[in-house]
Amino acid sequence: MPAAPRDLEYGNGPAGEPLTPPVLLASLLADRELGLRHLAGPATAGVHGVHASEMPDPSPYLLGGELLLTAGAGPAEDPDGYVARLAGAGAAAVGFGVAPVHEEVPVALAEACARHGLPLLEVPPRTPFSAVARAVGRLTAEARTRDLRRTTEAQQALAAAAARPDPVPAVLARLAASLGGSVALWPGARTAGPELPAPAREALSALLARVGREGGPATATDRAGGHHLAAYALAGRAALGTATATRAPGDHTVASVAAVLLTLLTAERPAGAEAAALTRLLLDGDPAAALTAGPWYAVHARGTGAPQALAAALGTALLAPHEGGVRLLTDREPGAQPGWRLGVSAPAAPDALAAADAQAERALQRAEAARTPLARHADAGFAALVGEAEARAHAEALLGPLSPALRETLRAWLAHHGSWDRTAAALGVHRNTVRQRVARCAVLLERDPDDPDVRMELWFALRQE
Repeated sequence: MPAAPRDLEYGNGPAGEPLTPPVLLASLLADRELGLRHLAGPATAGVHGVHASEMPDPSPYLLGGELLLTAGAGPAEDPDGYVARLAGAGAAAVGFGVAPVHEEVPVALAEACARHGLPLLEVPPRTPFSAVARAVGRLTAEARTRDLRRTTEAQQALAAAAARPDPVPAVLARLAASLGGSVALWPGARTAGPELPAPAREALSALLARVGREGGPATATDRAGGHHLAAYALAGRAALGTATATRAPGDHTVASVAAVLLTLLTAERPAGAEAAALTRLLLDGDPAAALTAGPWYAVHARGTGAPQALAAALGTALLAPHEGGVRLLTDREPGAQPGWRLGVSAPAAPDALAAADAQAERALQRAEAARTPLARHADAGFAALVGEAEARAHAEALLGPLSPALRETLRAWLAHHGSWDRTAAALGVHRNTVRQRVARCAVLLERDPDDPDVRMELWFALRQE
């Protein structure tokens, strides 16, 4: 029996994987200027960052995937416990700098790394820790550039395939070639790429049926027969499936582009009602008379993708530019879309679209504050009791002493319920930076952010921006 599929929320990458490719330890070991030497544990780990610390337990300061650099003070008293904590925190490897504290790497540390499966590297005296960090940064930038080039070329090739006389099979063939795997369009059993082994083929069929049914998830993943499997819901009850032996960071983006193209190529959407609504809006400002009963959803969105592709993915042609983004109207319940941040209104009748539009705008503000791909309208509660102009004036007076950076940090910290680590991850800064900024906000505002009443007032004010 294949493993149960796993649903995804695509904000960063599939199944929570980082979007940036890791730097392989082999690449660092091959850098002769660094002179690193592999001493224990596997040599196949991937590094997503560098952190230097002499603390006995630096694990609370790690997000996972770091090369932890130390001169030996941290693991001196309890090497096994030290390594166990790092391995538990998801550290990629330990880099031990010999001299001035130790003339050589302690045997007990090497043995502990071997027991816990954590790679151990020796950093020679002539190599500063900053040189290792710079090398990781350079290799990461090179990998990101390669990945971006690959993704761009794949998108261009898919667009060219969609313009061919036989666009659907052409897009499938191009997608299979770009991913280096197999793809399938369901229903209809149209496939491209190498034939899959039976376990992978059966698991992919089950995945396609799952996302293609009414009420099913928009995306799902599985792993079977030595392949990474993914399925994407298309228009109606169709679905696109992919199967690859390995998964690269750009695969999800490439497959998502193909899914949008196939939605446009295969969807049978009547445009009569939408055209009538647009005409009515232009002529006499009464689109409700031309719309079906609905319910309808207003959507505000900001992102880096093509607005027309977003509209196609949401099943609508009703979109317009709006304050650095777009706003849309659809009769399908919207889901998260790659490359976009969405605010979605409550279901509304055609005569309540103005209120729905305001709901979508506020929901988008919440999504941006919490850095989530989608936020839906929630009951405004006591906030609805305060006039908009009065609320904005109060917010500006309260938050006036704060710079834009401090406001952004405070908003993210409140959105993550005061979690230093989650706020730091969302902002891409160190947790100590978050602490310093929040402390600075407390001084400038002359308020205690640990007070629940203060937090409520600050969150209300920040939502008015």
